[in-house]
Amino acid sequence: MPKCNLENNLSYCSCSYPGCPRKGKCCECVTYHRSAGELPGCFFPPEVERTYDRSIRRFVSVYQNT
Repeated sequence: MPKCNLENNLSYCSCSYPGCPRKGKCCECVTYHRSAGELPGCFFPPEVERTYDRSIRRFVSVYQNT
C-alpha cells in the first residue's frame, strides 16, 4: 500500500471535527467510520458534514434525488 500523503490530503480534507486524530489520514478515517456503520465526512456536502451525522441513512437522504 502506498504511503499516506498527509500534507496533500490535508489540503482537501473537509472534516470539521476539532482535534480529529484521523484528519487527512484517509485510510484511517474510512476504517474508523466504516466500523461505526458510517461514512466519512468528505462524502457529504459541507452543511451536512458540520452536523456530524455521518450515517448511511443521512447520506442516502441527501443524494437520493440527485
